[in-house]
Amino acid sequence: MKSSFRKSALRHSKGSVFSAAACGLAMLALGACKRAVSPDVAATVNGRPITYAEMDRQLVTQVPSAQLGSDDDQVRELRLETLRSLIDAQIMLQRAEKQGLLASDSDVDARFNELKAPYTEEEFKRQLKSRKMSATDFKAQLRRELSIQKLMNKEIGSHISITDAEVKQFYNTNKASFNLVEPQIHLSQILVTPTPDPNVHNLKNDKAQTDVQAKEKIEMIENRLKQGEDFGMLAQSYSEDPNSAPNGGDLGLIPESALDKANPELRKIIMNMTPGQVSNVIHTPEGYRILKVISKEPAGQRDLNDPRVQESIRMQLFNKKDQLLRAAFYEQARDEAKVVNYYAESILASRDKK
Repeated sequence: MKSSFRKSALRHSKGSVFSAAACGLAMLALGACKRAVSPDVAATVNGRPITYAEMDRQLVTQVPSAQLGSDDDQVRELRLETLRSLIDAQIMLQRAEKQGLLASDSDVDARFNELKAPYTEEEFKRQLKSRKMSATDFKAQLRRELSIQKLMNKEIGSHISITDAEVKQFYNTNKASFNLVEPQIHLSQILVTPTPDPNVHNLKNDKAQTDVQAKEKIEMIENRLKQGEDFGMLAQSYSEDPNSAPNGGDLGLIPESALDKANPELRKIIMNMTPGQVSNVIHTPEGYRILKVISKEPAGQRDLNDPRVQESIRMQLFNKKDQLLRAAFYEQARDEAKVVNYYAESILASRDKK
């Protein structure tokens, strides 16, 4: 009886030892897996790293006034937002790569030379230095942007068709808006305000809380526009105007007389802009704005056969479909990607230590 009990106890003891050893090995293995990632890596997308250096370089490009040496909450929030943009870009870049849509060297060089052209060699070098970038870094960024653009053209743009029936229906529904009793200006805007507002719901759910945050945010947007990013998509993602942000910042046609009530400096800027032009940052009592003039229309009734009416309607219908499909495409791509955000994890870990 005792012998049988001892054997049973021994088997149980061995099992416990082996189980504990197995658990210990498993925990060591898990720990090793976590430590296998370099401390220089801020996030991975399907195993491909995004480094802290890359994150901060992009942050300086978008928000030149950012104090990278500081580790306060505002800088952390800026880093998180920058990292989210890099993660999204990496997701799309990998999709472009899988589909053989990476931009060629000739495409990259052409874009590089186009952006370099307005500067002297020394001025261009200073521009790169201020962004903490080399020419190689800049070309890598251009390759990513051009590749994503090719992907979007294939996956989104090529699938959008605007029929004559849709154009006619839009015209008939909005015919009164094409009867201009006075000259009008078709405007889009990106607005960033310094005051908290729970009614702001852009794609990024991003809202500046102070004047400092608002200024840094509008500077980030301005820099991204200068890098060639789409005005409508940035407005949809970041603008804090709850009425125009969902439409890519589109304010529609504004009568010139309405501008008489605006700030005189603002009116002067708009009147001097040409169709397609994007303004610099404009500081107004409401906050910070960037405006884009889509078109300037003289007075009178516009007929459906007017090429300008056709183009305007097709553009509006295309942009609405494009923005909707892009937003859905990004969401689906995020769902399918394996993303590990080590920087976010580190912020939460520091919370637990306080």
